[in-house]
Amino acid sequence: MAHNLIFFYAFAAIAVASTLLVIAQPNPIYSVLLLIVSFMALAGLYVLLGAPFAAVTQIIVYAGAIMVLFLFVVMLLNVSHEDDIEAHAAPESGSVRAFGALLAIAMAFELVWALSSTGQTGNVFSPGESETAWSVGEIGRVLFRKYAFAFEATSILILVAMVGAIALASRHLTPGGAEK
Repeated sequence: MAHNLIFFYAFAAIAVASTLLVIAQPNPIYSVLLLIVSFMALAGLYVLLGAPFAAVTQIIVYAGAIMVLFLFVVMLLNVSHEDDIEAHAAPESGSVRAFGALLAIAMAFELVWALSSTGQTGNVFSPGESETAWSVGEIGRVLFRKYAFAFEATSILILVAMVGAIALASRHLTPGGAEK
């Protein structure tokens, strides 16, 4: 019980610190990486609270798909500053790669941890109390029957964001664009 609280406070501190560093970073690439750390800490909290499906969803959907999309948008919108970044980022490229590799290993470990605890029911903090354990099929039925409109609206919102990012980036890349 005490070690669960230690893990809880550790994940909570990581989530809060990395989220604060996201807004304090001047470099958007570091902000995206720190946001992934924040999402992974939240996934750890979900596992500790007995919600492994939410943890796996957090890792796969947010840290995996949406953060990759954000990273591409940040890279597309910073095309005009590419020469400045290359001139100043050469000494740090090794440390950024090491941090990215460490982050990938931590994400893989946390994903395995979340998937291995899907068979457990109840809350990790109170193992004596058993809560209703939903299967993935039951969650899917509820999500796609009751919340189908929200899923479709979210997919349209993400599609519009991608088209907008590509339109903004292509305006900067074309010879007749606003900036060259």
